[in-house]
Amino acid sequence: MVRLGVLTSGGDCPGLNAVIRAVVRKVERHLDGTVIGFHDGYQGLMEDRYDVLTIDRCRGILPKGGTILGTSRHQPYGTPDGVERVRATMSRRGLDGLVVIGGNGSLGAARDLGEDGIPVVGVPKTIDNDLGATEVTFGFDTAVATATDAIDRLHTTAESHDRVMLVEVMGRHVGHIATWSGIAGGATMILVPEEPFDIVEVCDTLRRRHQQGRYASIVVVAEGAVPVEGGDLSLPDPGVDQFGHQRLGGIAHLLAPEIEDRTGFETKVVVLGYLQRGGSPTATDRVLASRFGVAAAETAADGEWGTMVAIRAGRIIRVPLHEAVAEPKQVARDIHDVGKVFFA
Repeated sequence: MVRLGVLTSGGDCPGLNAVIRAVVRKVERHLDGTVIGFHDGYQGLMEDRYDVLTIDRCRGILPKGGTILGTSRHQPYGTPDGVERVRATMSRRGLDGLVVIGGNGSLGAARDLGEDGIPVVGVPKTIDNDLGATEVTFGFDTAVATATDAIDRLHTTAESHDRVMLVEVMGRHVGHIATWSGIAGGATMILVPEEPFDIVEVCDTLRRRHQQGRYASIVVVAEGAVPVEGGDLSLPDPGVDQFGHQRLGGIAHLLAPEIEDRTGFETKVVVLGYLQRGGSPTATDRVLASRFGVAAAETAADGEWGTMVAIRAGRIIRVPLHEAVAEPKQVARDIHDVGKVFFA
């Protein structure tokens, strides 16, 4: 018998509800235990705001986007007495441990809680697909599908007006969404954080393409893409938000007038933004999230705290949390090279 707490932390993501549902099903039906869900991530854990989660409570949530528990970016280590409040809540609710569903920042806090003696199991969540200890994270497939659909739709309007279309997608430090959706959507080129771009080369490529009789270009750009140092383009300092994260988004709006001025081609911008986070998860993400949820419950029942569930070569495994958040996963060279075959 096990009694677990579960929370969703950081940005929302398609598939979160599938994980919650799977944890509850496994614990209630197979482990004769109980799950309570904390509202608004770590903030609800510190404030002891929760609901008891049951199979009946979780009926119908599998295809729903977002999270029924709510989420936030607040973390225990950002509050002077945060860790003590976490301990108090877990003791008050008689919890054996905690399942944290989150990305790099959230799982970094989970790692630290584990090192401070609080039993935690992590579930990898990020549409950016940038956690190095797992081959893929749920939400990524949905985000790529959303971005690809948008690119497909933009081809027709771009071709009708001989335009360049800049499609900005999420990707703070890595360009997985940009690369995969760019390949799938038949983009002219992609700009990703891993490879700083030269604005002169970008514009030269677009000119050659249009001179060859192709009357439209789709450029997919990750929000964290940056120009080469010492090049013809520099970006203003974006600053940081209240959580210390670099403010990103809007790179396409900075690039558009540069491209239009240098090439003479009308250049339009589409920023997909939170559309990539919203909506119903794909079948692939529902299955992966469900597998992760079941595995997290099993890991907790086995007492393997301080670990994160992950997938490698199609198998669910357990990895130490400190390994899970050690290094971000960049776009693999072979995937990027595949894209270059098709990009102008």
